[in-house]
Amino acid sequence: MKIHQLYTGCLAEAAYFIVSNGEAAIIDPIRDTEAYLKMAEQHNATIKYIFETHFHADFVSGHLDLAAKTGATIVYGPQANPDFEFHQAKDGEEFTIGVVRLQALHTPGHTLESTTYLLLDEEGEQQAIFTGDTLFIGDVGRPDLAVKSDLTQADLAGLLYDSLRDKIMPLRDEVMVYPAHGAGSACGKNMSKERYDTLGNQKKFNYALRKDMTREDFIVEVTSGLNAPPAYFPENVSLNKSGYESLDTILKRGCVPLSIDDFMVQMQQANTIVLDTRKPVAFADSHIPGALFIGIDGGFAPWVGSVIEDINTRILIVCDEDREEEVVTRLARVGYDQAIGYLQGGMATWLAADNQFSMVTEVAPDEVAANYALWVDHTIDVRKPGEYSESHILDVPNLPLDFIHKNKHDYKPTSTYYLHCAGGYRSMIAASVLMQYGVDNVINIKGGFGELKNTGLPLVKQEMEEAW
Repeated sequence: MKIHQLYTGCLAEAAYFIVSNGEAAIIDPIRDTEAYLKMAEQHNATIKYIFETHFHADFVSGHLDLAAKTGATIVYGPQANPDFEFHQAKDGEEFTIGVVRLQALHTPGHTLESTTYLLLDEEGEQQAIFTGDTLFIGDVGRPDLAVKSDLTQADLAGLLYDSLRDKIMPLRDEVMVYPAHGAGSACGKNMSKERYDTLGNQKKFNYALRKDMTREDFIVEVTSGLNAPPAYFPENVSLNKSGYESLDTILKRGCVPLSIDDFMVQMQQANTIVLDTRKPVAFADSHIPGALFIGIDGGFAPWVGSVIEDINTRILIVCDEDREEEVVTRLARVGYDQAIGYLQGGMATWLAADNQFSMVTEVAPDEVAANYALWVDHTIDVRKPGEYSESHILDVPNLPLDFIHKNKHDYKPTSTYYLHCAGGYRSMIAASVLMQYGVDNVINIKGGFGELKNTGLPLVKQEMEEAW
């Protein structure tokens, strides 16, 4: 028996490949399934089952494409009712893979259908749990992503408390915990950077598993401090439940090279955007007027989901050479399936045709520090609220990129704004969005807060705020 964790950093998502005696199971696959097929081939194994821990909100699962290519059975837990053929596991039902078994443990709370899979070796010993979004390392899944009219997030939090204590905590301390996400995912509040751990350690260090925690205290703890989830989450849940086009079809449609003339014709069509995925400095130097910047080398997919409001938007791509398939694939991971082609030759083609282009002015942190008194009222921190509360520049307000569409009225089109995030990636995204809204005088601060905090500017730190 072997367990392989396949981690996708952009999504902070972990899928699992379990193999025993020529049979394999995949747990929570992402949409591009090639890695699983290659792994099965390497192990000379047949993929027998595809286990889903729940209907994922933050990415589109690869269960349908993988089942179509392998004939494997898709398995969900109790209370799951998707619109395609699947096996609904009963609580406690076991599935054989080679000489090992996976037992379905219904663990509602994050969602009603959430199910943990317990791995039993050939001797029947408990070896590992694949917890999905029920239990993370250092955290638990948020209970506000599947609220129905007859259930509040407090109700779901109560179910999660019961699931953890009735189904998971009684297991052996030596059992390995393999969650579906790590640090950076929006499916929890404060996950550890560690990607797996023993259950015994989690009982010691995970706040949600404290023995002295009452049900009421747990509900308060897990429902407080939750930021609004990205708007694309419900759309991904719907795709995972109802089905979607195959990735092969999406790649064929999106990886079409477009001449400058064809590209410009497509730009005029309704509900169409130009998405520039190059490096921030390249976008700053020159870009197509009105283009949205989300660099492929950063936290691409989640920011696509947060910034592009309509999941059905037609997307024209400007990218570095030979990266168009990567861009289309990573768009599809979060359900943005309507990429319709890329500019052949990239930005160089646009410039060679003598078309107009836009720029984003950038300034060095030392220059910001030198002009602090003059610029502070027009400097904006676009990091997440948690980052801001930990430390920020005195008198600089926080307008997180996550809520830029909601906060657009806080920016005046005639004013100049100096934007910063942690390192410069998110602030460049923010600059491109604000320029779409007609706020033209946006200036990106190079190096972001990581550099600003070393310039001698006055800082407000969390411990100081708590003392006040």
